[in-house]
Amino acid sequence: MNTSITQAMLMNHKVFGSLTQSQWDVLTKNISLISYPKNKIVYQVDDQADFVYFVEKGSVKIGSHSGHHKTMIKEITYGGDFFGENIFSQGNIRKDFAETTSDVKLFVIPVLVFKNLLMENPAFTNTIMTNTLHKLEAMEERLQNFVFLKAKERISHFLHKIALRKGINIGVSEKLINQGISHKDIAYLTDTSRQTVARVLNELKRDNIIHYGGGKSCKILIRDMFQLEKLSLVG
Repeated sequence: MNTSITQAMLMNHKVFGSLTQSQWDVLTKNISLISYPKNKIVYQVDDQADFVYFVEKGSVKIGSHSGHHKTMIKEITYGGDFFGENIFSQGNIRKDFAETTSDVKLFVIPVLVFKNLLMENPAFTNTIMTNTLHKLEAMEERLQNFVFLKAKERISHFLHKIALRKGINIGVSEKLINQGISHKDIAYLTDTSRQTVARVLNELKRDNIIHYGGGKSCKILIRDMFQLEKLSLVG
């Protein structure tokens, strides 16, 4: 890819706004833009951590496996997000996996280049640390929700939050969640079961708070954000 095109695409994301021209030159010479189809494994547990990933388009879920063949989804990253960036705490071996939840385009940055940017540019380092803290806060919020909120409240909270973050405005007050998230993914992220997710979504649909069709992917239209937020705060 032409380096000027690469820089123009990256400059659309403010996370790179602090880079100097010399840092841009190094980054654009070493970075790659790779397309992945939906349900593609980007990396697995125990893989070498050779790259850091920046989502240009689409979504990727990050998770880990237990010794009892169970899976935990830690987060879903979207356009403008990094993943695989926790290279300092985990050494050179991945402790989690990354799998696409839609067709995606990822900027792939060699670890050495990423580390050099962090060491050379305090503002960029601060941006990455801030993003990392937000991820930790999201995990803490998820734990609190598990303790204090019932299943329906957790699912409503998740839908409301993702609609605020990534929802597409439809008409005056409706938002469309068009991220290709399955019932199974929602179950993982809300610490419920797939059957519970299906039941709650049907209840919300019956009450005209949301609308969704069939299929494995969960494209959801939020009809009433206010009511959805109220449900998520009952606990």
